[in-house]
Amino acid sequence: MAQPINRYKADLRDFRFLLFEHFKIQDILGKPPFQEWGEEECSMILDEVYRFACEVTGPLNPVGDAVGCRLENGEVKVPAEFHKAWQQLWEAGWASIGAPVEMGGQGAPSSLQAIVSEMLSGSNTAFNMYPGLTLGAAEVIQHFGTERQKKLYVPKMMDGTFGGTMCLTEPHAGSDVGAATTTAYRREDGKYLIKGTKIFISGGDHDMVENIIHLVLARIEGAEPGTKGLSLFIVPKRRVDEDGNSGEANDVAIPSIEHKMGIKASATCVVQFGDDDACIGELVGEVEHQGMTQMFMLMNFARIGVGIQGLSVAGSAYLNALDYAKERKQGSSIEHFKDPSAPRAEIIRHPNIRKDLLDMKARVEGIRALIIKLSSHQDRIQALGPEHQDLITYHQGQVNLLTPLVKAYGSDQAFHVCERAIQTFGGHGYLADHPVEQYMRDAKIFSIYEGTNAIQSMDLVGRKLGQAGGNNVRAFLGDIQKFIDANKEHPDLAEAVANLARAHGAVGQTVMQFLGWFQGGKMAFIPLNSERFLEMMSELAVGWLLLEQAALAIEKLGSVSESHPDHAFYLGKKYAAIYFAKNVLSLVPSKAKIIATADTSPNDIPDEAFATV
Repeated sequence: MAQPINRYKADLRDFRFLLFEHFKIQDILGKPPFQEWGEEECSMILDEVYRFACEVTGPLNPVGDAVGCRLENGEVKVPAEFHKAWQQLWEAGWASIGAPVEMGGQGAPSSLQAIVSEMLSGSNTAFNMYPGLTLGAAEVIQHFGTERQKKLYVPKMMDGTFGGTMCLTEPHAGSDVGAATTTAYRREDGKYLIKGTKIFISGGDHDMVENIIHLVLARIEGAEPGTKGLSLFIVPKRRVDEDGNSGEANDVAIPSIEHKMGIKASATCVVQFGDDDACIGELVGEVEHQGMTQMFMLMNFARIGVGIQGLSVAGSAYLNALDYAKERKQGSSIEHFKDPSAPRAEIIRHPNIRKDLLDMKARVEGIRALIIKLSSHQDRIQALGPEHQDLITYHQGQVNLLTPLVKAYGSDQAFHVCERAIQTFGGHGYLADHPVEQYMRDAKIFSIYEGTNAIQSMDLVGRKLGQAGGNNVRAFLGDIQKFIDANKEHPDLAEAVANLARAHGAVGQTVMQFLGWFQGGKMAFIPLNSERFLEMMSELAVGWLLLEQAALAIEKLGSVSESHPDHAFYLGKKYAAIYFAKNVLSLVPSKAKIIATADTSPNDIPDEAFATV
């Protein structure tokens, strides 16, 4: 068998630009709770994780895609090569780098953790889902569990001995979590008998760990219907004794795994609890009916993680397309297109290819900035003391507001970028000889799981815009307005900033449009237009952050010689921002006008009129 080849690529210079120049992470380093972290340590982590991604997980990405998972005697087998990588990942500490020190993590800033996650996920999305879900489940137990639960489960989840899952979806319910019928029956010993079926459970079983700790949403017998009646339970695959040892099976069965379009080495399982009335679970914490509150912590963690997943494959797809465009020769340059004797040119010389490359660059770097913007808010929350409650409230409000943007826009654009990358390769991109066709297959799931992007848009419009009496969205728009006011006469960016200003006005106007519909009881207009609005708001945020980067880069160009690599890097920031402003931000006002037409044709058309077959 041929030696696996790594195809993962990342731009470490952009990572350092975001951390140290754009968002200035060094301002919070060396101080609680990041007193053990400095700029040198963060920079070293970038190098080491990239090496790990290229040498360990990256080469296994096509292997996992080809081999996938299989179900044998009721247990899931992952590709054999994953086992060593799993041990190496936990031994290196990369999986837990951002987790709090008190639960066995390294306490790194969220901004650094986001970039580490991008590299690990981009190099092998399917593999990285296993530790990602384990970490998320452990954090829920650490935050909401009893002291006994923290000591019993978290240490082994944090060293890779136990895996973890989140179990929400049921066959009949789909995204309607409140329709769950999995039931918990109280036992005399204070524990519960769990009975029900969950589907689409990522990492629901695998053979890299000795046990798997399922977090299961279930309704205690007699509890009220809907989400309010749900509780969250710790349900191990194998029962765990009071010393933390795994023992007998806990009546948790895997009847099947899904055969998927992508992420084939990530086991997506049907999980049955209590077929033999012997599945024992325990309540997370001590209070019943808190399941959705507790699970939302994991869901928000996962939603940000999905945005990072999207960015991760898009970033590598773009850089692979860029390298191919620099090497592949086809046709003559546009200057000599009528000369049959002209030498063949690298396809990066062709204007349409250059347009696609710049479009991919702008979207990838803009979404990365959006993710680090959100992460920077999280870091500031941790770094601020209780005396700064107003600032903490501001930063938390921005995290809440940006989460659906990161998840939905990051995942939608990942598929778009991968599609453009395939187009850059031409027919070769359609072949498995290059990585972009796998990236595109893997990327499609991102817009679906952890709440479809339509659900994210309804969360944005129905919940997030009105949070804190609208103060969060007003603060967001106010931050952008400050940048517009400071840069509207910028010698190089004035035209681009004018496009930002028009997009800003259109988004603010559309917020009021939605408010009017809510107040007027015209609820049918909300789901018809929420996805377009989320796209508008995301484009506004990305355009703003790209222009922030461009203004900073232009300022730095004056002190960098043309022969220095940073000169080209900073020029790239300038042109990416200008391109996005002219080609994407300029369309935002038109999208606002479409929303304002209040088109109801999707609701007006009779069911029979969709097709006559």
